[in-house]
Amino acid sequence: MLSVQLRCKGVTPDDPSWPENGYRGDYITDVAQAYLARKVVEADDRRVEASGNIDDDAAICQFAIAYLRHEQDLDLRAFGVNFDVHSLESALYTDGKVEEVVKKLIASGHTYEQDGALWLRTTSFGDDKDRVMRKSDGSYTYFVPDVAYHLDKWRRGFTRVINEQGADHHSTITRVRAGLQALNVGIPPSWPDYVLHQMVTVLRNGEEVKISKRAGSYVTLRDLIDEVGCDATRFFLVARHPDSQLVFDIDLAKSQSNENPVYYIQYAHARICSVLEQWAGDITMLHQADTGVLDSDYEHALLQRLIDYPQVIEIAAAELAPHLITLYLKDLAADFHSYYNASRFLVEDENIKRARLALIAAAAQVMRNGLTLLGVSAPEKM
Repeated sequence: MLSVQLRCKGVTPDDPSWPENGYRGDYITDVAQAYLARKVVEADDRRVEASGNIDDDAAICQFAIAYLRHEQDLDLRAFGVNFDVHSLESALYTDGKVEEVVKKLIASGHTYEQDGALWLRTTSFGDDKDRVMRKSDGSYTYFVPDVAYHLDKWRRGFTRVINEQGADHHSTITRVRAGLQALNVGIPPSWPDYVLHQMVTVLRNGEEVKISKRAGSYVTLRDLIDEVGCDATRFFLVARHPDSQLVFDIDLAKSQSNENPVYYIQYAHARICSVLEQWAGDITMLHQADTGVLDSDYEHALLQRLIDYPQVIEIAAAELAPHLITLYLKDLAADFHSYYNASRFLVEDENIKRARLALIAAAAQVMRNGLTLLGVSAPEKM
């Protein structure tokens, strides 16, 4: 809020009065200009009209939050993501859920007061030290509303919850779980599940594009989608285990080469569609094909890869590891491309032709299924 207010007053980050932790990015200027122009923004369930009053802290804060949430909404829409329910942290305070949790924790006997602050004895639940819940100034630390949110979610019947957060939130896991255990309401010790993601390094022309919200030199999700398309963005962002560093190479994601895994898989699917189109037969005729006549190493490899698909999906779901699907699809595409380069499909022998077409049609179906799970398209022509 303060950074936007200063920009509204014409103060820039170069000014000596600019706060050390102030946000310096150009996007703050965009928010300030929109506020001064009394723009109207819509985000989720609210519509906020800027007053233009540079001395109204609350109005600036409300508008800035709505403005940035609107930008996030546009990112998610371009990414093909829709949230059924939006839960605002502020509502946890206004609805009294934070206060309710604090009272319950005090009543549980797992809190104590020290140095004017209220502490939660998280060491009783595996933490390395106790944590402050309510600071001496009366405000709550950030994990307290997290506990309130998850208690509400448990009450609503969500026995399986998976939180996706940045790797810098690792300590949150212990604190939130400790708070939930201290409530003694039957929540399992390992609830909720967490998937922690490393930061993404974005490369352009072989050089890193710096990402810093404060400095302002960063890449938004929409920037990536505008550059390389939604398919490549979705695939690349899920192509590594969350614990590993992800390098998003914009040039690679835009390339039409075998090195680009998205192009490589989609091209395999389009190739199969082209063969089936040339055949121009009834696809249902292939259901009765005798695949026992398939005896080459390429055919056996492709058959085995298709057999492995259900197990890959099962493991990916159990381990919260969708990157396993991307690896599988690349291997499946490689098996098909090798088969395509070594074989003919539209041969004279009707039994062999139908068996080979049935095999590649099954491969195309599995490619479509896998890409659909990742939210990536399976084009029939390229």
